[in-house]
Amino acid sequence: MLRNAVWTYGRATSFARPLPDFLILGAQKAGTTALYAYLLWHPGITGPAWKEVSYFDRHYRRGVRWYRGHFPLRPGDRLVGEASPGYLFHPLAPKRVWATVPGAKLIALLRDPVDRAFSHYHHEVALGREPLTFEEAIEAEPERTRGEEERLAQEPGYFSHAWWDYTYLARGRYAEQLERWLAVFPREQLLVVGSDELAADPRQTYAGALEFLGAPAHELGSYPRVYEQSYAAMRPDTRRRLAERFAEPNRRLYELLGRDLGWQVP
Repeated sequence: MLRNAVWTYGRATSFARPLPDFLILGAQKAGTTALYAYLLWHPGITGPAWKEVSYFDRHYRRGVRWYRGHFPLRPGDRLVGEASPGYLFHPLAPKRVWATVPGAKLIALLRDPVDRAFSHYHHEVALGREPLTFEEAIEAEPERTRGEEERLAQEPGYFSHAWWDYTYLARGRYAEQLERWLAVFPREQLLVVGSDELAADPRQTYAGALEFLGAPAHELGSYPRVYEQSYAAMRPDTRRRLAERFAEPNRRLYELLGRDLGWQVP
């Protein structure tokens, strides 16, 4: 009820609200919560009251007035942004973003797809949406999601729970996702950050993001992890099998980026 009330007020005052200067696109379970929190702690950056507006994937049918309604009134000269980790993966999001905010800066965080898949799986288990073991779930993924991306592309208002919840491996094929974005946006508007880089040196990653956005340099007192999950380790045989499965997609990604992100490639 509170969120609906905020949406109603936001839509009514949308004429006085800005569209975003930047978007954190994803990937899901790749550190978007932490980086977005760091950016919002900058005195010259602001954004919606909560993360994951999800306009360009889940809520596009609500219209741009609804979207504007999430952003602060009178932000002054502060940069405005939002983070919705489904954007990177959605087949229609690049063209939708271009039609609405063609000048926006875009940030994508990429995590080792094997670890990302396992984290995603445990997220779904915690929410009560995944009854299968991890090994069963990754084998069931093709059948569970068959035809869903095609339907998303053909029916702009369609929302697929299977595609949203069970795309453990598909979300880790980053090259094909980034290629969709780069077919629409110039490369200089896209910053790609490795999750390992953010975890190992959050201060430097934060500084790089600020430079990319054109925000003044700023130091935080600390760089907490913000959100972490705890769960048992992946079976070694499963990890080896997935590393082999992602070897070629990762090579394709490294060629696209012109750099190696350090993930295991058999």
